[in-house]
Amino acid sequence: MPTLDALVTAGYEVSLAVTGGDARRSRRGDPEPSAVKAAARAHGIDVSHEVRDLLEVEADLGVVVAFGRIIPSAVLDVLPMVNLHFSLLPRWRGAAPVERALLAGDTHTGVCVMDVVEALDEGDVYARAEVAIGPDATLASLRADLVALGTDALLTGLREGFGPPVPQEGEVTYAAKITAQDRHLDFAASSETIRRVVAVGGAWTTFRGRRFKVHAIRVAGGPGGEPGVIDATGDVGPLVATGDGRIELVEVQPENRAKMHASDWARGARLAPGDRLGS
Repeated sequence: MPTLDALVTAGYEVSLAVTGGDARRSRRGDPEPSAVKAAARAHGIDVSHEVRDLLEVEADLGVVVAFGRIIPSAVLDVLPMVNLHFSLLPRWRGAAPVERALLAGDTHTGVCVMDVVEALDEGDVYARAEVAIGPDATLASLRADLVALGTDALLTGLREGFGPPVPQEGEVTYAAKITAQDRHLDFAASSETIRRVVAVGGAWTTFRGRRFKVHAIRVAGGPGGEPGVIDATGDVGPLVATGDGRIELVEVQPENRAKMHASDWARGARLAPGDRLGS
């Protein structure tokens, strides 16, 4: 976990890491530890799955990163905490701020180092930093940028002091957890909307009645057609008609298969006129 690694590297003593329990990261895999637990073990740091275990820790400050649970005031009264949140609050409070910023087509997002209160991301803000969301940004690339930006802001605050926090100002929006339906591709939507869904990761549709994942695309020029209909004549991979044009498939994954280049899939699928995604 990059932030935990950075704290240890900077010389701060971490007494306890609290994180969620082990979970299956795939349908067929065994339960695996979270990234926080794995990093803590690597550094010889004790790990707990219970927030109230923090009451027994002698520490000056708690650091919260993507924890996903409300921390009770009984704990906060004993151990003050700061939260590293990946949005420009109060926009995108909640569980999936990076994903929601991508899906909404935001041009900018950022990080906030904020006070932790017994409410959903409502604490006052000590520091914030902004980053542009580029046209080719993906969830992985944007999150990496935000982790680096946020870790720097956190370490600066620890080194120089956080100073007085300021209340959040502006329109409040909430970043609900991403669902399978959010990742479903609707080819009647615009090419840009489809690109955003693919950028979040886990985008899916169906082909010939079976689940079909789309991992990478590019927005192509030219006229569209009936949404979802496939044209195998793209320069990189097959073209698919959308609500306002076309996209070109780059990397896909048919059901029970590994990821593959879309052109390889198209050759093996023996596409016929009228074949479509979403069927």
